[in-house]
Amino acid sequence: MIKRISKIILVAIFLFGIGLNNVVKASTNDNSDSINEKFGAPIVVYGEKLSADQKQKVKELLGVNDSSQVNEVTVTVDDLVKYINGDPHSNLYSSAKITRKEKGEGLAISIVTPDNITEVTEEMYANALLTAGVEDANVEVASPVKVSGHSALVGIYKAYDKGGGDLNKDRMEVANDELDLATNLAKKEGMDQEKVTQLLTEIKQAIADQNPATKEDIEKIIDEKLKSLKIELSPKDRELLVKLFDRMRDLNINFDNMKSQLGDIANNIKEKLKDVASDKGFWQGVADFFKKIFQAIADFFSNLFG
Repeated sequence: MIKRISKIILVAIFLFGIGLNNVVKASTNDNSDSINEKFGAPIVVYGEKLSADQKQKVKELLGVNDSSQVNEVTVTVDDLVKYINGDPHSNLYSSAKITRKEKGEGLAISIVTPDNITEVTEEMYANALLTAGVEDANVEVASPVKVSGHSALVGIYKAYDKGGGDLNKDRMEVANDELDLATNLAKKEGMDQEKVTQLLTEIKQAIADQNPATKEDIEKIIDEKLKSLKIELSPKDRELLVKLFDRMRDLNINFDNMKSQLGDIANNIKEKLKDVASDKGFWQGVADFFKKIFQAIADFFSNLFG
């Protein structure tokens, strides 16, 4: 028995040694801190309203341990005006880290402070950035205080610009309008962030498939998607949606080149919607359970004293 246990221990030690060796090798070959010489170091953009302490917190959140390994810039209200004709009286707190990737590697968005970005989701950022022309990059967004998250988009534009990216101003403006419309629709009764993103993504997918030539074609696509997703919009909101996508059509934004990434966004949203439905079902079950208990108690006393 003792010999058998000894053999088991020896085998375990041997396997542990192999595992440790692989870990060491993986660590030795880790190139996560390696700078892509084609695109340069990652760019970190800080909102200009951050205090010194808040900026340090953002650095920690975005994993900036060595400032010499990144390019650091500040996004200002002048940038807001420059890139999207924004309000020069805005307060900018949202910050972002952008690491450009090779063509075809795709767009990956991560909000590292989800509790502090209150209106914009990762999929909303992805949708807007694809509209603006940002297709291949890792983007991390953070804020040390609760903010809507809109100004991070301008920071990403500035970072992309600083990194040698060639973004069209008209596309950046329409992408910002898309984000504004998305967050506004998500505040409407009966809508939520996931449903709004699903609508915008599926409209883009339909545009990629159908290549609409007129505003009327855009209206047809939008009406079909509103119907299939069982979304009811006011005539005013519907018209805003039509105008937005008709502007994209005028700019000749080729969503056909983004089919794969739009598909990824659509799949992520479908999974989130499933989770939301599951959560609603769970809590409805809990509510029904307690409702039955209280009703049973009420019936008991009613029969007891009736």
